[in-house]
Amino acid sequence: MLHKTRGIVLNYIRYRETSIIVKIYTEDFGIQSYIVNGIRSAKSKTNRIALFQPLTLLDLVVYHKNKEQTIHRLAEVKCSLPFRSLPFDFVKSSIALFETEMLVKTLREEEANPPLFHFLMEGIIFLEEANEHFENFHLQFLAKFAFYLGFGAETVHEMEQQLKENLYPHTLDALAREAMQNLILMPFEYPLSLDRQRRGKLLDTLLFYFKIHLEGLGEIRSLEVLRELMR
Repeated sequence: MLHKTRGIVLNYIRYRETSIIVKIYTEDFGIQSYIVNGIRSAKSKTNRIALFQPLTLLDLVVYHKNKEQTIHRLAEVKCSLPFRSLPFDFVKSSIALFETEMLVKTLREEEANPPLFHFLMEGIIFLEEANEHFENFHLQFLAKFAFYLGFGAETVHEMEQQLKENLYPHTLDALAREAMQNLILMPFEYPLSLDRQRRGKLLDTLLFYFKIHLEGLGEIRSLEVLRELMR
């Protein structure tokens, strides 16, 4: 059966000689995998593989036979927002790499979650279009994303209580606490003035908070690149 839905590309792997299997977070079906045949063929006249770069926003027509099927097929695919800055700005692209890795490690539901989908889409559009005040987007993303995963803290005090109960060895100073509260509550475009040290400490705090609630989160490979670019 054919269905129209929107999707956010997470990643893809090569499949056989000319195909790929792409993982997409869809608005109507949650996390799904789709096979795309012939896209890596030398005979392919268009660079369609560019459609499947991480965080690309897509309009899709998809085949879904049943819930037991683990890999589906795409009937139509179109990019809904061509990126003009995100892949070419080093800071934005490193943030996007980090966000993608966190999504791949945490998204599991194979069912619709419209609030989460809209949150992710809103964040990607902001990161693509922003000319300023995006250097803390990765922090804002984590602080807000936790709510959609079911363990978001409504206040910095609530977060600190959980950190303390789990023996987090550091505390936030007054400026970092104020910043954390704004990360939780304020929209993406809200300007936050953070020095390198506090930005790094807030990131460590948020990642520890995620590890409390997500067993097996493991190493974040994109973290080293992100830290280096944020110096």
